Amino acid sequence: MTTFQVGDNVTTRKTHACGGNKWTVVRVGADYKIKCDKCGHVVMMTSEQFHKAVKGGSR
Repeated sequence: MTTFQVGDNVTTRKTHACGGNKWTVVRVGADYKIKCDKCGHVVMMTSEQFHKAVKGGSR
């Protein structure tokens, strides 16, 4: 399992409602908080949901 840090850019498997699929990790821990790079919407999800939703990451 890949570890992520605050500030990492990730790509999700599904696109957001705004059409973007690039996100920035804002918070890590038991929960993950990510922010859409296109519209700025913030989503918080459990670690399990996050790792299932993320396709790839870069540092």
